[in-house]
Amino acid sequence: MSVSSETARHLDTLESEGIHVIRETAAQFERPVLMFSGGKDSLTMTHLARKAFYPEPIPFPLLHVDTGHNFPETLRFRDDLMERIGANLIVRTVQESIDKGRVKEEQGPNASRNKLQIVTLLDALDELDVDAALGGARRDEEKARAKERFFSHRDRFGQWDPKKQRPELWNQYNGRRNPGEHFRVFPLSNWTELDVWQYIEREGLEIPSLYLAHKRDVVERDGSLLAKSDYISLRDGEHYAEKMVRFRTIGDMTCTGAIESTATTIPEVIEEVATATHSERGGRTDDQRSEAAMEDRKRKGYF
Repeated sequence: MSVSSETARHLDTLESEGIHVIRETAAQFERPVLMFSGGKDSLTMTHLARKAFYPEPIPFPLLHVDTGHNFPETLRFRDDLMERIGANLIVRTVQESIDKGRVKEEQGPNASRNKLQIVTLLDALDELDVDAALGGARRDEEKARAKERFFSHRDRFGQWDPKKQRPELWNQYNGRRNPGEHFRVFPLSNWTELDVWQYIEREGLEIPSLYLAHKRDVVERDGSLLAKSDYISLRDGEHYAEKMVRFRTIGDMTCTGAIESTATTIPEVIEEVATATHSERGGRTDDQRSEAAMEDRKRKGYF
């Protein structure tokens, strides 16, 4: 699918902005990391980082917080990509946090490790003495993320206060921090879901197979289609059914809902996204736990 000249210029502008933010991060901070989940946004951000420092390798490590409930396809994609691009990947796991008594496993049919990864993330940032963590969050994803700056200040407890963020005028980013504080940096802030997919197509990027329609056993729960896995216990009256689905966003198998779809190619995904009437994270059950679920998690240290 070819894009119009207007779309091409728009993608060039977003790419230039993202690369600028990544280079500013490398210039202002001593120990940045790039958060990598295996999803389309962190994949795009990794591609921008490679472009930002080409022909040299990415000058900082990638960090994956593995909950232990990831899709197997995501982990295979992650490992294949890291080997292909020669990136330095650091993995920290929620299971380690559970074993150390730092967090307690949830119980019940809706149990999830999504919230538990906050502690694992903050512990990893402290262990690695990280002063800036690059994340792939976008302002169009969710109303709490719409409040973010490019450089998002976090206090010494890793917490976020939207009322204490710094102004960003004329692409000037203030990375000054006190001991123990750090920043989250969001190079894709101004991108939309459609922008990401059009950029992936233009750049010829490989993606996890989960993003393309495939047959899968799923169970319908609270309006979401959850994939069959060892991490989900069926409630009374629930049953799995095979459907043609794909995922618009990738997280834990316990909370990431699929959508019914016939889009088996990236151009078909782009067409589907362009006409979508529901939000990208509408199938994420972790966002449905309360009206302000995302903002509550972000205040405690979540991305």
